[in-house]
Amino acid sequence: MSGNPLLYAAHLLRAMPARVYAFSLLASMLVFAPQAAAADGVPRPVTPRGELAADEKATIELFEKSRDSVVFITTSAEVQDFWSRDTFSVPRGSGSGFLWDESGHVVTNFHVIRNASVATVKLANGRGYKASLVGVSPMHDIAVLKIKINPKNSSPVPIGSSRDLKVGQKVFAIGNPFGLDWTLTNGIVSALNRSLTEENGVTVEHLIQTNAAINPGNSGGPLLDSAGRLIGINTAIYSPSGANAGIGFAVPVDTVNRVVPQLIRNGKYIRPTFGIEIDENINERLAEILDIKGVVILRVPPGTAADAAGLKWVVSTRSGGIIPGDIITAVEGRPVESVGKLVALLDDYKVGDKARLTVMRQGKTREVHVILQSGG
Repeated sequence: MSGNPLLYAAHLLRAMPARVYAFSLLASMLVFAPQAAAADGVPRPVTPRGELAADEKATIELFEKSRDSVVFITTSAEVQDFWSRDTFSVPRGSGSGFLWDESGHVVTNFHVIRNASVATVKLANGRGYKASLVGVSPMHDIAVLKIKINPKNSSPVPIGSSRDLKVGQKVFAIGNPFGLDWTLTNGIVSALNRSLTEENGVTVEHLIQTNAAINPGNSGGPLLDSAGRLIGINTAIYSPSGANAGIGFAVPVDTVNRVVPQLIRNGKYIRPTFGIEIDENINERLAEILDIKGVVILRVPPGTAADAAGLKWVVSTRSGGIIPGDIITAVEGRPVESVGKLVALLDDYKVGDKARLTVMRQGKTREVHVILQSGG
């Protein structure tokens, strides 16, 4: 059989059992029949889709209207070589932001530009601008930059309100996660009035919790309602892995709309206070020693609002003992457990407002009204 391959193949087929032969024939049909049917290579016709759903149209329109308000921020730091003394730029990171007004003010998170020497703002049209720093408020994680832009080319984001938000409302986030520019994600308001305590001990209040996908690079970008209005700045995620886990947080727009104008006007945020001296670390130790919950007043400088209200401070005895003065336990009925919480609650007021404090003095509870002053 070595002479003719075709005769050899025919011999093998005759030698096969009938069932094996039938199976082989069926397999060859299954393999070759589809190829024969598609041999002409003609593309299949497209099935008409029909109209987009109303909610799809609304989402597309929201993105197209809002896209030009969102910016991509990259930062770098100037580093000097130890040996050559040459200075060179090292990339630090990237984030998002949005146009605040037609004057070229850009709002983002403080942590996006922290420790950076240079920030570049890229608009949706692809044009980049070097930005100057206007002001920051670390306690709110807010920073304001400025770029030189023609007002005609500026598309400030419409401002909404966060005080009337409801859990379940649709929300939309536009940003630059992982450097992937102008990305849209959506979700709902998952919860309201969340609070987070940062590494410096400052507590950020009234945060919006959302399940809209927020990843590294989304920071500083806008959180929008279904009308395309700004309702928050995407600022943090809760995730063991560092990627989106369905829990994101945004600084509410009511806070943003209070802080940003001050940063533009003064270059800093002037927080309301009543002039007492307090310290988080000392307060924790004293609260443990005295077995209390609240903020221990360490000192009341003369001429302050606290002095005018008659607040008392802690006194040390000659034997090394401690005589507590007033211990602040609540502001307008809202409990105060730490210095960070007290600062955050006072932040809801303006300089000149009157605040009602609940204090404990010598084991008795009383209420004291103070006129808030500038905290510098």
